[in-house]
Amino acid sequence: MLGPLVVSVVAIKKEHEKKLSEIGVRDSKMLSSDRRSELYEKIKEVAVAALVDLIYPEEINNAMKSSISLNELEAVHFAKLFDKIEKEASILYLDSPDVIAQKFGMRISIYSSKPTRVVGIKAERQKGVKYTRIISEHKADSKYPVVSAASIIAKVTRDNAIKQLEDELGIAIGSGYPSDQTTIDAIRMNLKNEALLKHIRDRWSTIHNIRQTKITNF
Repeated sequence: MLGPLVVSVVAIKKEHEKKLSEIGVRDSKMLSSDRRSELYEKIKEVAVAALVDLIYPEEINNAMKSSISLNELEAVHFAKLFDKIEKEASILYLDSPDVIAQKFGMRISIYSSKPTRVVGIKAERQKGVKYTRIISEHKADSKYPVVSAASIIAKVTRDNAIKQLEDELGIAIGSGYPSDQTTIDAIRMNLKNEALLKHIRDRWSTIHNIRQTKITNF
């Protein structure tokens, strides 16, 4: 509910995929902060590309005000990153946030300028065109090492962004997640701090509850 949303795409040669498992890559949520930072550098050494994009609260807030879902916004940014990879990819693995896993794959297929096809979705194909297969699944970050690698790159980038923001504000803001009491307290005590407010995702229910509680208390 505070700070940027970070998305990442990691590309790796098929013959190097095992290296990710060998160096200890796994779902970022299963690793300590120090271990993620250590793997961050190792992943960059192994990968063909490791790209990130930061989606800041202002863009998130504007999108949601315009009835654009967070999943749709993520898909736009993922497609943009995927299109930046110069090497031809045979498979694109996605960790899908959509209830129907393949739907997220379809979103990215629509926004990407590259020829793609979503596994599990029937669609016409042109002869002579080489398509990237999109495999969009729930919990892909715990199934596929390359997705785990992307989750580590994204998590380390976000943690660094939050630390930088904390230093700039001079306020302990915690992780920025709705489950973090330090973050909740920081927002509750600084509802008039414009420097902090511009980093808040307004449409989150936790933010609404904090504001309502503050109004009630007054």
